[in-house]
Amino acid sequence: MDSSLLKVFVEVARENSITKAASKLNFAQSNVTSRIKQLEKSLGFSLFHRVPKGVILSKEGEKLYPYALEIVKKVELATFSMKNITNQEHLIIGSTESNATTRIIPFLVQLHNDFPNMSLELITNTTREITKELLDYKVDIAFISGVPKNNELIVLNKVEENIVIVEPKMENAPNVFLSFKNGCAYNEFGQNYLKNSSDEDFKTLEFGNYEIILGCVKAGMGKSLLPLSIVKKHQYENDLKITSLPKELANMPTCLVCRKDNIPKIENYLKEYLF
Repeated sequence: MDSSLLKVFVEVARENSITKAASKLNFAQSNVTSRIKQLEKSLGFSLFHRVPKGVILSKEGEKLYPYALEIVKKVELATFSMKNITNQEHLIIGSTESNATTRIIPFLVQLHNDFPNMSLELITNTTREITKELLDYKVDIAFISGVPKNNELIVLNKVEENIVIVEPKMENAPNVFLSFKNGCAYNEFGQNYLKNSSDEDFKTLEFGNYEIILGCVKAGMGKSLLPLSIVKKHQYENDLKITSLPKELANMPTCLVCRKDNIPKIENYLKEYLF
């Protein structure tokens, strides 16, 4: 069974759409359609049903999916391993936006200086999405918020974060929670914290930029919850009312993690790196 056909099948199944899968794979839509038909012909089954918004797996497709996913992951892992069989020649780094804001640039510069022949690639997103990319072998290492619960991941390094509530300095903040977009660990934690610490309802506004969040808090739109390192990075520590949360309540370090079955060749370097 051709693993390249299985890779296309897995992407279509994930997206429930041939068009979206083609975009993700950087293929023409007709190419994806023909590969799915080729796989269906070799198996003797239809793998998808067409629905108004795209496609869904058939009963046979649902049975094939876990096997196809495992094969695709193993092929990708073998490819990564062979590329880096003697040296770490290529490293794909995933990072939350919060970590990218505060410490990713000096980390990349130091990596480049210490490993000048190693090519680097950076992908930023929320903790949820970056963790998914890591589990799918699409990144080699990742900075995420909080200690991972998935037993397929191990922590290589850790940075303690001082989690704070930020509010307007000169007035009482309205019941509005300003946060990074859905999937951010601080968003989820902050919403749960506010629900548990107050009987009042609150409105949530989500943004894709921490400086905008801080600026809106300063302007009196509401309050937010995030690492003090971000507040300091954008130089808002003198403009806002800042309340630190105790570690026993908000123990959310930034962790550098990788898959147990895809540990980088520079593992020791990453473990000893001082952030």
